[in-house]
Amino acid sequence: MPIKIPNNLPATDILRKENIFVMNEKMAFHQDIRPLRILILNLMPTKIVTETQLLRLLSNTPLQIEITFLHPATYVSKNTPQSHMAEFYRTFDEIKHKKFDGFIITGAPVELIDFKKVEYWDELCEVMEWSKNNVTTTLHICWGAQAGLYYHYGIDKKKLPKKLCGVYKHKPCKKSVRLLRGFDDVFYIPHSRYTTNDLTEIKNNIDLDILAVSDDAGMAICASHNRRQIFITGHLEYDRDTLKLEYERDVLKGLDPDIPYNYFPGDNPENTPYQQWRSHAYLLFENWLNYYVYQATPYDIEDIDSTFRPVRKGES
Repeated sequence: MPIKIPNNLPATDILRKENIFVMNEKMAFHQDIRPLRILILNLMPTKIVTETQLLRLLSNTPLQIEITFLHPATYVSKNTPQSHMAEFYRTFDEIKHKKFDGFIITGAPVELIDFKKVEYWDELCEVMEWSKNNVTTTLHICWGAQAGLYYHYGIDKKKLPKKLCGVYKHKPCKKSVRLLRGFDDVFYIPHSRYTTNDLTEIKNNIDLDILAVSDDAGMAICASHNRRQIFITGHLEYDRDTLKLEYERDVLKGLDPDIPYNYFPGDNPENTPYQQWRSHAYLLFENWLNYYVYQATPYDIEDIDSTFRPVRKGES
């Protein structure tokens, strides 16, 4: 079913070539349903690539979705043309009077910087505080997850001895969790980060549930009891070659990176990487949109506030 995005967004042609149905605004207007409003705060440097990755996963449901892209007003992107930012992105001041059914906060390449020293940290805190009253559920990814855990629960990140990079095996912790409905006993998530969160700190927080872990990558997915805050430390949205490109970039920078774990056949960077996470990526985003956005959000979007409690049907 369609995802509603501007016709001239670069992702549009890419997704259509992949036989993914994207809907223009004129066609969407004539459907007699309320589209789900999804806000995406894109903090990744390669914004067009990230847009395409996320839109690909969000398109795989029978729901009409209206996307709004957000960027920090306090930071100027160095890797994306300003013409693209001006045409497709909004600032917080432009959208803070609205309410949204779902919100995604991406990762960002700032994890070795203290949170409070990140250039747009104060603005991000303002957005996260606003989300409590204006968003049904927020999905935090990688550094976005660490930032959310720190802001909402005071759980700080910890520096790893070396970069965690590769595709790691994970196991669900709760079989009844709808976010992981349909998942296998073992599934894979790409990770690419220098920091982590302490599993014990999360376990000891009375408002958080750990949903999936990895023996090698640690805590992978956790969420608040009411599922209004969901945190994923890896990158299910990544393309087949994303870790490859990051590895090659680090080599050129002279960082002497390890070869990404469980990624290249034979650990040979000349080989085409395995892609072992795509089906679970689609499933997780479909579950999030279905159970925690569509089935949870009120029909009158103005009813969303800090006291709103989504019904967790079928989940213990």
